[in-house]
Amino acid sequence: MSESGTLQVLSQGVGYGIIVGIGIFFALVMLLLTHLQNRFTIYSSHAVEEFATASRSVKPGLIAAGIVSSWTWPGTLLTSSTAYYGCFQITLFSLLAVLIKRKVPGLHTYPELIKARHGTAAHLSYLFFALLTNLLVGSTLVLGGAQVVSALTGVNVYAANFIIPLVVAAYVVSGGLRSTFIADYLHTVVLIVSILVFSFLLYASGDAVGSPGKLYDLLVEAAITRPTANTNGSYLSFKSVEGIILSMDLLVGGIGTVWLDQAYWQRAIASQPETSVKAYLFGAVAWFGMPFSFGTAMGLGCAALTGLPSFPTYPNGLDAAQIGAGLSAPAVAVALLGKGGGALLLLLLFMAVTSSTSAELVAVSSLVTFDIYKTYIKPLATSDELVRSSHYAIIAYSIVLASFCSLTNGVHLNLTSLLTVGGIFTGGASFPVGLSLFWPRVSTVATVASCWISGALAILTWFVTTWKRSGEITVATTGIPQNAISGAVVGWLGGLFFAVVLTFIFPGQYSSTDPEHVARNQKIFGILGGDEVTSSSPNGLDQERENTSSEEKGEAKTAFPAAVTVEPIVRTGNDVVDFLTNNHIEPLNERSYKRALRLALGANAFVLPVILVIPLSLFGADCIASRSFFKDTLS
Repeated sequence: MSESGTLQVLSQGVGYGIIVGIGIFFALVMLLLTHLQNRFTIYSSHAVEEFATASRSVKPGLIAAGIVSSWTWPGTLLTSSTAYYGCFQITLFSLLAVLIKRKVPGLHTYPELIKARHGTAAHLSYLFFALLTNLLVGSTLVLGGAQVVSALTGVNVYAANFIIPLVVAAYVVSGGLRSTFIADYLHTVVLIVSILVFSFLLYASGDAVGSPGKLYDLLVEAAITRPTANTNGSYLSFKSVEGIILSMDLLVGGIGTVWLDQAYWQRAIASQPETSVKAYLFGAVAWFGMPFSFGTAMGLGCAALTGLPSFPTYPNGLDAAQIGAGLSAPAVAVALLGKGGGALLLLLLFMAVTSSTSAELVAVSSLVTFDIYKTYIKPLATSDELVRSSHYAIIAYSIVLASFCSLTNGVHLNLTSLLTVGGIFTGGASFPVGLSLFWPRVSTVATVASCWISGALAILTWFVTTWKRSGEITVATTGIPQNAISGAVVGWLGGLFFAVVLTFIFPGQYSSTDPEHVARNQKIFGILGGDEVTSSSPNGLDQERENTSSEEKGEAKTAFPAAVTVEPIVRTGNDVVDFLTNNHIEPLNERSYKRALRLALGANAFVLPVILVIPLSLFGADCIASRSFFKDTLS
């Protein structure tokens, strides 16, 4: 980072103590818990189904904690202190979660679904977007954390880029997906406690502010001495053009990120079938309070406290480089609690980075194991070989991620820039992935072509807009939200447009009679093997499942017929894992499916107006919060 991007209030020893010392301590705790699980429970992390899917048995509380933790990126904590965005992405994913349990109960990764429905070309296309998305998400996590650690403590940012993912890899290699849920739960506890500490210090008991009324007065004074771009320069105005543009950019990019991030699919796959939708809705509700409470407290606090001697850059405010690096929240933490506040914020950030990164490591290992190694290298791999492949993938991805973060830091990209441009690269593929579950008619040509065409148009629009608005195409100008949002929206809507139009122009769908392909598809779609199944067309599979009576299913549960059974029966000595690895996984029953679908649709119908209608109405009305409204809201 540049010198202007620093905000050092702690020593390098504190910085290394947190990312190395606490990181190693946390890893040892997770390794111990994994050992106890393997020793005293029926679940063994040495079996691939447990390692990659947590034996599809995780209850809604842990899933919700995992969603909160995984979606609480450094960007959630840091950039939400400058601008806030909603939780619609997670509630929308609840629709995918219920369809996963109903239509593809044997799924490991979403590229597996694409291969089952549309063949190799589509599979390789979406495997590319899956790996790209995980690399972009992982870089926002690690680079955002490393830059803030460097700014607060003087730790070398390149060292932090390597230390953080490697420390996380140490316990993920041992524990797999279930260990990430335990890490998520511990992180969520620290997160909630920290948010309560900062909120009470700002609004109720701190010496710097101590009451909503005083905070209001400080914000009014700040509008006079340091006016913002809002109406009348007020920090209390609901009309912020820059804020709403950034929020829409993050909303569009967030939908693409969530739908294409294997980590979110992995949580839906790992959850119990009957409670998967509840888990995502609980997670969305719980997560809503994270950027809303933390972002409001630290964002308004930064504006209010800048003129006080306790503010770390007093008498100056934060410059553009510091704001772009997400240092608003750390500055407020220091202003409220001094060095102790900086240390608490650093611990909170480190927990957010490690828990979210652990989910990305498992996600990438699943993509490498099931979509590369098992699909193209060794289809008859045993459970031990698949777990070993996952271990290698985790270590390799940690190194690649650290190297990529170092590269982006070297070209002066910061957290805000990465969050802003992410939707440009991922938006075009998000709708086609969703349509593969929602719309049985979507064609193979449409699925393959839509992601590439819309992605190319998104990048072209992004560059043209940047050139027209800013006069040049540089790292700095391409990261401006007003330039990036054009490409993100074009890619996002283009993916939907081309997927629908090309389906009607080229309606053909991929099908195969290859016994190996059929056998894998039967397992993914939750269909029992039989000589009568001769095509891997998903519509044919759906029809076959619907036409099979419960009595026929019960008779056929023993094994796949010899004609299509190509995977060896692997015995681990664990009945649960053996069943999940080698046998048919029953789809969510019709009654539970309809109930969960109604719940998901109802939640989305409620959330959409909340995050769009209400903010846009306040924006259009040019509202400015009054003293009584401000005090009543926060009291």
